[in-house]
Amino acid sequence: MTPASVGVVIPTRGDRPTHLRAAVEAVLTQDYAGTVTVAVVVDGGDHRAVADSLHPIPVGAVPRPSADGGDRRVVADRAPGVRVLSNRLTPGLPGARNTGIAACDTDLVAFCDDDDVWLPGKLAAQTRLLADGDAEFASCGIEVEYGGRRVPRLAGTRRVTAADLVRSRMVMVHSSTFLFRRGTVWVDESAPSGQNEDWDLALRAAKRHPIANADEPFVRVRWGASHYVARWADRIAGLEWMLARHPELAVDPRGAARIYGQLAFGHAALGHRRDAGRWAARTFAARLGEPRAPIALAVAAGLIPASTVLALLHQRGHGI
Repeated sequence: MTPASVGVVIPTRGDRPTHLRAAVEAVLTQDYAGTVTVAVVVDGGDHRAVADSLHPIPVGAVPRPSADGGDRRVVADRAPGVRVLSNRLTPGLPGARNTGIAACDTDLVAFCDDDDVWLPGKLAAQTRLLADGDAEFASCGIEVEYGGRRVPRLAGTRRVTAADLVRSRMVMVHSSTFLFRRGTVWVDESAPSGQNEDWDLALRAAKRHPIANADEPFVRVRWGASHYVARWADRIAGLEWMLARHPELAVDPRGAARIYGQLAFGHAALGHRRDAGRWAARTFAARLGEPRAPIALAVAAGLIPASTVLALLHQRGHGI
């Protein structure tokens, strides 16, 4: 059977050329027998400058079959199958992702953020899962890189359900791990400032059919380079958007307490002490043992800066 073709969508603003090159190279060096193409979608930047930054891109580590059936290593002036285009839809990450999906004519579509790196075996493991079962969408484990440390985050399961994603955000079900059958899902462009568009997409996909998960760290996620980590007003809006879109998130006590605790922390980080206290109270009411509430209250009281809390968590491969 012919291996499925894969189109990889990499959104970028064009302001991280070194990371972007690494992301593209990691995709091109996957040991996968099927056709792999890359759509680099530039959101708000100059797509010609981004294209220039990728030329010539070294692809000397790309395996090519040799005459004796083994592998040889070749170097090309220009990486085949890489297109650079501008975001033609809603400005922001969701529109950029959908622009990339629309540009793909492949069997499968995958996402990779421009500051993340696929590790060897990622594509082969996930395509095998989709070929062997009836799943439409696949994820995998990640390796969080922050401050020189790398911490693996695994789901502990080969099957991620909607109930799993309601109870926990499951950070390892990360956008850079997504691989899905083209045409089954699109990104919701109404996500405020692009916040939680990946969680929403995974949750909608899991409602259609449980997500097949290759539970090994096949993607290196660089948290220190994120554009979104401390945009607290946007994060608050994104959480409120998720609660409105998916009412079941407020039903599961553990899941609801986690979201309420994140809202409390976001308001505390902005100096909104009253709102932080209000959401902390809702957190305690949903689940007394949720740790985000007392942490948010400590930040609101000025006992510890929000940035210090995040740094301590990120060093352990966790977020708020």
